[in-house]
Amino acid sequence: MIRFEHVTKRYADGTTAVDDLSFEVAEGELVTLVGPSGCGKTTTMKMVNRLIEPTEGRILVDGEDIAASDPVELRRRMGYVIQQVGLFPHKTVLENTATVPHLLGWQRKKARARAAELLDLVGLDPSVYGDRYPSQLSGGQRQRVGVARALAADPPVLLMDEPFGAVDPVVRERLQTEFLRLQSQVRKTVLFVTHDIEEAVRLGDRIAVYGQGRIEQLDAPAVVLGAPATPYVADFVGADRGLKRLSVTPVRAEDLEQPPVVHLDDSLTAAALVLDTEGARWAVVLDDADRLHGWVSAEAVASGTPAGGSGTVRDHARRMDAWLRPGASLKQAFSTMLQHDAGWIAVLGGEDADHFLGVLTPGKLHEALRRSLGSDAEVQSVAGA
Repeated sequence: MIRFEHVTKRYADGTTAVDDLSFEVAEGELVTLVGPSGCGKTTTMKMVNRLIEPTEGRILVDGEDIAASDPVELRRRMGYVIQQVGLFPHKTVLENTATVPHLLGWQRKKARARAAELLDLVGLDPSVYGDRYPSQLSGGQRQRVGVARALAADPPVLLMDEPFGAVDPVVRERLQTEFLRLQSQVRKTVLFVTHDIEEAVRLGDRIAVYGQGRIEQLDAPAVVLGAPATPYVADFVGADRGLKRLSVTPVRAEDLEQPPVVHLDDSLTAAALVLDTEGARWAVVLDDADRLHGWVSAEAVASGTPAGGSGTVRDHARRMDAWLRPGASLKQAFSTMLQHDAGWIAVLGGEDADHFLGVLTPGKLHEALRRSLGSDAEVQSVAGA
């Protein structure tokens, strides 16, 4: 979708902002450009919509050299989101969102309908926020409007220049989550500029780590963290890259343990037999539809089992709220364990979204991270052979 061919940007004073850059961004791919200030990442992005013209080389979008395109028309075909949003203060949220469709000559009704659709998609009810003005919104809400406006004309390419950098960390994380959800639906081709390696890792299908005017490494987040290509990249991603890697390593079926399972209406005698057979200190408790209820300890079962064998697991089970979905990151798993002070967390999913699949323990979490690191080392070894 986007291809750079030996692109250089050199200014009149001799400064080279981008030096002989060649790379491709596939259709529907989100590539994050990350690096320190002044490294050329924003210059790279602005050359795509010709806000900056390259000195040498060429840039192709969908196979066409953008140098042959009218700059204004080119920009109207691309979404553009910046840190300060740039909403028109005298226009309502709905009018701001419909700006580009209006410029493209859409009928007013169609443009407003599209704007309302996009506001709803970014989590802003148009019936509530559509008639408000930017000054009546929070910083995070304004950023959402900026994203909706960039998507309103359904552009194939989305350029984002540190769009979430001007909000506090909590709002920023929420915006990142919302944007990932949105991208999973619209699948735009995205260049996303950031100076934050954590943000780059979380959002990017691939990361381009910039040195001075050059890309030092362009790879999947897990590979950049697990096998930095150069000492510069290793230093930039940080000594704690192993911890950062938790955020890009998903929980998989092979990471789960299968502890003893009992049901709420099982007798204590039956539960005791299950625990004794497994030699376990606790069991997962499910309801009659195999949905997670909680857990029960061997001690509770033993203490509650009367001589006659009556009584059920329901009377002694404890609720368990520490759970996540398959594909969640190891970082989410670790965070959930800490939040609930839990020695394990349940994984729920399958055809029934609440079906119990197994549990993730700290030991299995560590194994998953080590296996992921080992896999990348093997890939790098083969590639270097």
